[in-house]
Amino acid sequence: MRTAVVLLTRDLRVHDNPALTAAAEAAERVIPLFCLDERLLAESPNRTGFLIESLADLRRRIPLVVRRGDPASEIARLGADAVFTSEDVSPYARAREERLGGRAFPGATVVPVGALKPYVVFTAYWNAWRRVPRRAVLPPVELRPHGVELGDLPAPPAGRSPEVAEGGETAGRARLEAWDSSGYAEGHDDLAGDRTSRLSPYLHLGCVSPLEAAERHPVEPFVRQLCWRDFFAQLLLHHPRTRGEDLRPRGDAWTGAPGALAAWKEGRTGYPLVDAGMRQLAREGWMPGRARLVVGSFLTKRLGVDWREGAAHFSRLLVDGDLASNVGNWQWVAGTGANPRPNRVLNPIRQARRHDPTGAYVRRHVPELAHVEGAAVHEPWALAPAYPEPIDRREARR
Repeated sequence: MRTAVVLLTRDLRVHDNPALTAAAEAAERVIPLFCLDERLLAESPNRTGFLIESLADLRRRIPLVVRRGDPASEIARLGADAVFTSEDVSPYARAREERLGGRAFPGATVVPVGALKPYVVFTAYWNAWRRVPRRAVLPPVELRPHGVELGDLPAPPAGRSPEVAEGGETAGRARLEAWDSSGYAEGHDDLAGDRTSRLSPYLHLGCVSPLEAAERHPVEPFVRQLCWRDFFAQLLLHHPRTRGEDLRPRGDAWTGAPGALAAWKEGRTGYPLVDAGMRQLAREGWMPGRARLVVGSFLTKRLGVDWREGAAHFSRLLVDGDLASNVGNWQWVAGTGANPRPNRVLNPIRQARRHDPTGAYVRRHVPELAHVEGAAVHEPWALAPAYPEPIDRREARR
């Protein structure tokens, strides 16, 4: 084979990249290509900035060609004898794969999405997922120059959150290698301890291989989180309508009061743990998984706001705003998705006492409460009226 084009999408790495490896073994000339989609670039300044940094980092390793427009048209201009890409699960990605008609390789998930039958219950999926044999982690790929003009990268977008993580495989691998996972089992829900991997943005764009992450950090609670990511991916693959529709409609009439959604977005609900999570999201484009569950449950179960509103806000701000995981998690917490206990409600004060017992997480992200010592920070209205009264009490009186 003379020329192979590898269409890179959410696999922006040279380590453990099956599509890139297969092309390098099969073709004399390999052209790695990334096509910028103007519609997707406009969705989130945080993710777009992270993407641009990731493309720039990858270009320092391989001769990456960047174009704007339809991938099929750009591939035709490059005169490819074959097209290689990585499998993906969103309806948009699946339609793109069908148009290209090339070879799709695993790499976006730990277990290939087609390796198991469809599941809607996580525990059953987890038990099956653990038994699937894993492929070997592949060494990094080196590519020779191909003689094609590389093209320019876009300028960084305006409007990014001030403390967004740096994009790229270099930063992702540094995090993968430096993270101490030995305390993850005990500390992943300790909000103030900040002991989660923070690898999710790098997993979203494939700057880090999820398989390599599982092999390098084989701590069961962490591997279980990677399995949740695979679970939501296969859920979206087999139920594509769930990107905007309930997996399990419950006939809920969302009755969110006027102003409730805005107060939640701004981190001014009157519940310090909820406010801390939302303000961290605004500043970093990220928040811990436990905080995401708490703020999601609060919006949908306490304020009665449609989960789609929360998912859209997260999608605009999250650096790791993966469609399958974002929609899957929001439907789970709202009780319309793959949750065996759909009526579960996470009490924000009880969650705060359990996962931020000293109040350090709240004080870190809600500076007006920095003077309140200990767990009293979780109920500041009991001390003085300086902090806003809880919004659900305000709305109940109205």
